[in-house]
This record gives sequence, structure tokens and C-alpha cells, in this order.
Amino acid sequence: MGKDVIIALDFDSREKTLAFLDLFQDEKPFVKIGMELFYAEGPDIVRQIHARGHRIFLDLKLHDIPNTVKKAMAALSALDVDIINLHAAGTKAMMSAALEGLTRPDGTRPLLIAVTQLTSTDQERMDRELLIHAPIDEVGRILTTPEHYAFLKIAEGCNNRCAFCVIPYLRGKYRSRSMDDCLYEARTLAEEGVRELIVVAQDTSRYGLDLYGERRLAELLRRLCKIDGLVWVRVHYLYPDEMSQELIDVLANEPKIVKYLDIPIQHINDEILRKMNRRGNGEYVRQLFTKLRHEIPGLVLRTSLITGLPGEGEEEFEQLCDFLKEYKLERVGAFAFSPEEGTRAAEMEYPDTEIAKQRAEQVAEIQSRIMDDYNESCVGQVMQVLCEGYDPDEDSYYGRTYADSPDIDGKIWFTAEKH
Repeated sequence: MGKDVIIALDFDSREKTLAFLDLFQDEKPFVKIGMELFYAEGPDIVRQIHARGHRIFLDLKLHDIPNTVKKAMAALSALDVDIINLHAAGTKAMMSAALEGLTRPDGTRPLLIAVTQLTSTDQERMDRELLIHAPIDEVGRILTTPEHYAFLKIAEGCNNRCAFCVIPYLRGKYRSRSMDDCLYEARTLAEEGVRELIVVAQDTSRYGLDLYGERRLAELLRRLCKIDGLVWVRVHYLYPDEMSQELIDVLANEPKIVKYLDIPIQHINDEILRKMNRRGNGEYVRQLFTKLRHEIPGLVLRTSLITGLPGEGEEEFEQLCDFLKEYKLERVGAFAFSPEEGTRAAEMEYPDTEIAKQRAEQVAEIQSRIMDDYNESCVGQVMQVLCEGYDPDEDSYYGRTYADSPDIDGKIWFTAEKH
């Protein structure tokens, strides 16, 4: 096999791809990278394959917006790609945008061999994939959120192996992005006008353990807060038993970090947590939430719960409801258990689906009253609001306080003298 042979890769993970290419250590065939692999692993997979001595043919599908394609091509031109086949609207404007974006400062560019029309099915599929926010490193990214906020994904995959969750099978083991990579992207986003940065991963509190041998989320957050232009830094998906004192201190004392924490607990019953392979127990969660309330004044807590998990009877569900009434979390998402094929939980006995749904509705009713009380407690306060727009029909602006994460929480409506 020689360099004039093309290998088309359709693996869905970095590990499988690189393991396969290791079979060709002595011969370096041309490698074609498809959309599935590129959007699962990000541009870093291109550099890793190129570092093995392969030339690269990138086959991608993008939105049919010339400005979007131009930005995407500018990011791709910085990679070690030799040929690009771009699937998008085949218009003159699209071709011009692609060529302009691909042209490097020295005038060179990868060979763009085709700009073809996407089918409506392809476009819908691409829309979904862009919302995944797969890791994108310092070469650039396509921003799919409004210009004032963005998600910063600091890791991919998960090592927790909860019995009900299929994520580790779909996304692989936990893989942190380098801190320099995360900071570069955050600075770039701030320069482009992003004011709120939402730090996410399947488990943000584990960040750095695989890469540096220790958890380094606290350090990353401190450095993110030093970036000019960022006003708010919000943290989602912290695992309860990985909340170190160092991390709590950073969350409490950094002014840019909003006092809003998303800590999914799934349930509060000890036996259910054990069956679902969740570390810690209900008492640990209670003590943690009490500690966080004490050390972070004004804290808003969000969690997610699953009703109808294996082992949940009336007594266990009542325990969950009592917990909510006592601890009064400001934000709660409740979901009825839906067994995922291939998971251990799917093989266990669990309540009827309708019962699980009814219980989720009961949790929502309890939480609605708690949220009403919280909203009432805010009346008369002066709060900072991130303005997101103006509604001429209502003659009002709308936005969010620190207590409101985009899409999942509410909005604040307000008036001002000037539009």
C-alpha cells in the first residue's frame, strides 16, 4: 500500500481511529476523514492523524450560510488538511465564502474539490450535530448560540458508569481538553463578544484528572475569570462527591463566577443510588448542599432527578419528595426513567412507565411551589440582568439573572427609558 491509496475512516471515536492507523506505521496512505469522526472528536483528530505522517482528505457538511462557511473554512485552513470536500449550498456566494475562508495569510489553501447541495435530511441532521458542542480546540469553532453567551466544553466522555446511562458507550472514556486549549477558545469567544461562558462536560468536576493526574477545575475557573470581556462564568454538571474545598472556595470568591451550580443527584435514596452505581449517599448530598449554602451566600442550586428508577417504591419516592420540600432547591428537572438498551438498569425491575411519569409530574408540582416562593423572595431586590433582546409587542426588554441558565430556566422582563 502506498501514499496514493486513500483510506476512508468511518469510526466514531479517536481511539478506534488511531488504533486502526497504527496498523500502517510503515506505509502512510491518504486518509479521508468523514463528518461523523470530525464532529465527534473535533479538529484535534486531524492533527493527530497528520502527526502520524498521513495526508488528509476532509469530507464535511456545513450550514448553508456564507458567513458561517467562511468562518468554518478559516478554522480548517489552519489545520494540516490537503483536500476538503464541502457539502453546502452550491451557490456562487457559498463558493466565494469558502475560498475566502480557506485562504491562509501566505496565500495558500487546501484544495477545495467540491461544493455540493445538502438535502433537507442532511441539513436537519447537521443542525442536530452542531448542537452537541463537541470539543473544539484553538483553531476555531462554529458558534451555534446567540453572540452574547457560549458553551465551553472542557472534556468529552464519562467514567462514572451510572447504571442507567448510555453516555460512556456513546462518547467513550473521560478525556479532558488541555487547559491552554480551553483558555484560547475562551479568549477568542470573549473577543467575539461573548459575555457569559457556560462551562460544561459530562462531569466538569473531574476535569484534568486524566490529563494532569489531579483535578484542576478550580485552576481553570480562576484563569477563565481573568479573561477580559467575560462578565459571567457559569458551571454545569458537577458530580457531588468531587466537590473539593479548593473548588468551593473558587466558586464562592471569584466575582465572575455566578452563584449558580448545577449538581445532578438523580435520587436521594441510598439503596437506589447504590443500584445505580452513584458514588456517595443521601446523607452526603444533604451535607454537601448545606455546606454550599453556608459558604456561598445567595447560591442557586439546580439538580436533575429521575423518577421510577429500579428500586423506587412509594416509600423511596416519598423520601425524594420530603428531600425537595426540606432543601428547597431553586431549580429542578425531573424525568421519568426510560430504560436504555445495553445498560444494567434496563435489566433490573423498575416501576411501570406510567407510574414513573406520574411521579415526575408530582415532583414538578412540588418544585413549582418552591420556585414560586423563591421568586417571591426576589421581589424588591435589584439584580444584574444580562439583556438578551427587546420585544416590541410587549414594549419590554428581556434577559436573565445569575439564577437563570439559558434555555432551561426562566427570563426577566423589564423596561427602560431608551431602547
